Parts: sequence; C-alpha cells; structure tokens
Amino acid sequence: MPNRFISAQEAALLIADNDTIATAGFIGIGFAETLAKAIEKRFLATGHPSSLNLVYAAGQGDAESRGLNRFGHEGMLKRVIGGHWGLAPRLGKLAIENKIEAYNLPQGVICHLFRDIAAGKPGTLTHVGLNTFVDPQQDGGKINSSTHEDLVERIEIAGSPFLLYKTFPINIALLRGTTVDGHGNISMEKEALPLEALAIAQAVKSSGGKVIVQVERTTEQHQVTPDRVRIPGILVDHVVLSEAEDHPQTFAEQYNPAYCGEVRTGNPLKPIPLSARKIIGRRALMELRKGSVVNLGIGIPEIISHIAAEEGRLKEFTLTVEAGGIGGSPASGLSFGAIANADAIIDQPAQFDFYDGGGLDQAFLGLAEADPQGHINVSRFGTRLAGCGGFINITQNTRDVYFLGTFTSGPQALEVNNNQLTIIENGPIKKFLAAVEQITFNGQYALEKQQNVMFITERAVFKLTEKGLKLLEIAPGVNLKTDILDHMGFIPLIDDDYVLMDPRLFNDGPMNLQHVGSMPMPHMRSVWKRVLESTSQDHEFSQ
Repeated sequence: MPNRFISAQEAALLIADNDTIATAGFIGIGFAETLAKAIEKRFLATGHPSSLNLVYAAGQGDAESRGLNRFGHEGMLKRVIGGHWGLAPRLGKLAIENKIEAYNLPQGVICHLFRDIAAGKPGTLTHVGLNTFVDPQQDGGKINSSTHEDLVERIEIAGSPFLLYKTFPINIALLRGTTVDGHGNISMEKEALPLEALAIAQAVKSSGGKVIVQVERTTEQHQVTPDRVRIPGILVDHVVLSEAEDHPQTFAEQYNPAYCGEVRTGNPLKPIPLSARKIIGRRALMELRKGSVVNLGIGIPEIISHIAAEEGRLKEFTLTVEAGGIGGSPASGLSFGAIANADAIIDQPAQFDFYDGGGLDQAFLGLAEADPQGHINVSRFGTRLAGCGGFINITQNTRDVYFLGTFTSGPQALEVNNNQLTIIENGPIKKFLAAVEQITFNGQYALEKQQNVMFITERAVFKLTEKGLKLLEIAPGVNLKTDILDHMGFIPLIDDDYVLMDPRLFNDGPMNLQHVGSMPMPHMRSVWKRVLESTSQDHEFSQ
C-alpha cells in the first residue's frame, strides 16, 4: 500500500496532455477538489496537462471557482462531454466561445456510459433523448460549431427508434472516498452519496488507465462491513490524503451526520415565507398523491418538501433525488443531492435505471421556456449554457410530469392580500414563447406516450392537450389579459371550465389540505371572447 500513497502534486504529474479524464460528483458532493486544485495549479504554472478530454455526468461546481471550474482555462481542455453545465460557467464560456469541442448529453446516459465502457460494450442503447436536442435529428448533443464528431446515432430495432451513445476509453479517474485501508479499499461512510464512483473506476481500469482517489483518512483495516467498501482496492492505483478544507461533505456544509445516516434528526426542513415560489410549491403539493414515488428537481421544486413538512404531509409519499437518495428530506442549494434521514442511498447509475424504467410516479421539474406545443427548454439560453442534467431521463419516463416556475423571468414584484394576488411588476423576460430555443422536453412526444403534463406558476396553471396548452386556473385577483395573456408569446386554449386557483395558496397560515380543490368561474365564455378579441395575436379558441 505505501507506494499507492502520493501527494496531490504527484497525482497531477500523472496526467498527460490529451488524456481523457472522468470526474465523479454532484455539485460538491463526492468531488475530488484536492486533485482538481493540484491539476489546475500545475497547468497555470507550466501549461500542462493540456488538451484534455473531460467527461462527467452531474453538475460539479459552485458556479464560481470550485469543482469543474478549475478546468476552465483556455488550452487546458480540448473536449468536454457533460450532463449539466450551469455550475461550471468557466467551462460554459469556453464552449460558447468555440474554444473547445462540447457536448451536452443526459446525466443518466453518461452514468450508464461509464458502466458500458467498463463492460467493453460499443455504446449505451436507450430511448432516452429521442426527439430532444440530443437526438441526431436535431443537434446530436453538440453545443457549438467546433464540435463535429457524431457521438450519438439514431437506430431502429424491431420497428422502434433508439439512440446509441458511443463509448470511448478513459485514461484517468478522479474520485473521492472517506477512508482507505491497507489494501487500497475505499469506504464512503462520511460521504453523502456514492454516486457513479464505482462505475468510473471500473471504466478506467477496463480502458487501461489509472484510478486516483482522494480520501480524508487511512486505517490499517476497515472497521466497517465489506458492503460499505464502495471502491475495492483492486481498482485503485493511487491515493491522495486531502486537507479538510478541500474535502467538505457538500459545498455548503463541512459535515452533516444526518446525510450519511450517522444520526437521525427531527424535521430539518424549516417553514419558508409566503412568496411566488411558495405559492407555486403549494399548488404543486396539491397534485402529490399518497403513496407516490416522486422526484423533485433543483430550484423551485426543492421547496415542495418544505411545504409538505409544514402541512404534515411529508410521510405520505417517497421523495427521491437522481443522485441516489430515496426517502427522507432532500437538501437544497449547494447541498442539493444530499438527503437527511434517507431510507436508502444507492449508486447514481442504479437510480437512473429505476427512473428510465418508469419507476417514478410523479416528477416536479423547473420551467424556463415553454411553447404552444408543450416543448420545454431548460438547457440553453443564448450565451448561457445550463445543460440538461437528469431532466431528459426524468421527464421522458414519468407518467405525470409537472413543470414549475414563476410566470415571468427576472425580478418581479407581487403582493398578496386577503387571499388574492396582485402583480405589481412583471419580470422582464417571457417564459411562454412562440418557440423555445432548444427542446429539452418534447411535448408532442409526451402526448404520443400519453403522459400527463402540467405547468404551474404563481398566477396560472396550464395543461398540455392534443390541441396545445390549455389554461386551467388563474390566481384570484389577477387580470387575464394584462397579467397573463399580454406576457405570453401565444394565446393558450381557453374554455369555460376555467377556475380560480385555491385561495388557500395565498394565505400565510397552513392550508389544511384535507379538502383540495379550486373555485369554479361559471358563465365566463363571453369574458374570454372579449379578452381574446382585444389582443392582436393569433389564437385558437376551444369551442
């Protein structure tokens, strides 16, 4: 074992120009910050290693300087294949400026690519990504004009279309664990998630490469049971002892014992003040069914768990996170991915097996751009590259999908009084557009698969139908024309079964959801017609 121990500086010297490296991590969880920091330092001092090929699944970074941002220097990278780009804006800048070859592929697909590389397979064959921007019939996952090689192929098997994501060798794995024993076995007892570390280690060994693991401590012999060893020593080439500052459990918390099951806490979710976000989360909670297995996305969907706790409903369904957590209370912010008091935590590739196979009953994801066909874009906005992350895996394989977001984007001012909502100032950017910039979710494909798709905002609720988006509800107090239609790039379908959103959504106190429902607005057809006739936009009115 002694010859496996090397310094971070020595580890950085092992990486050659043009190598392909794979990193594990979910925001800050499981990311080998010590190793990334040493590699960055060497490059800035010597210009090497250069022209690296980087592949990773989940977003890994703090949107500033940590995580994969350490690789965001011109000349350091040649190609990046990533699932989520938003937390590593330095990489995104290189991609947008055509200074690297860049691909955005679904997070779950990349997790499975690691396993298929390990198994020596030619590619990952899946339905995930069909009819989205990763489909070769659209962009094939290519981000810029400098990216030419086709990594995704559309093929037909038994009359049905599939996508083949091609495998490739990986030279270096940069991984993280808690404790290493005398035989190089890596346990993760203080890590919030095991993620895809095992799959990456196996992929690199299958490719003839080197596996480097950052740990925080050593032991002669593990005191944990063998099942707690997540990377066996037969896969480990080198071990680097980390400084505590570069080995936080998440990028927001140095260590929370509830995330790894060391302790169980009381309800860690605090009540949140009434706001547009809370109104949206409350309305989404009304859709949650008892007994459902649920995924909550990052952003506004995160707060559903807080609201469920406020309403005493958190135990009525099982929350999951794509990183591998099942049950418990999902964390938020830069700790997103961790789960306090989890029932189980599994490897990320296994979680995506469950998701891709239709294991989720309901999913609540973010809403950035939507169009009349129900297409959603959450991945690309001009020069801002967010990436799809696990969004495509989740939305294409869940029966009931809910997209949550404020009605307009950017700073907006709202007022809530007497269970009514008043729009004082709208955000400067429209979210409901005539066409989205990129298709991360294909509404028409969802209809073909008979998915139930809804759009929930603080002032209106829509449902995707065969004829397009249909307006189901508006908030009490808002004006249909000036607060909704004037801020859309199209006119939704409007029928006389229109209702007001439940007034309890706009109340500071508990909602008491034993009785869930909305308030009907009868005899409104003449009002809708007058509103629509006063607009200059083309529209379709349901008869």
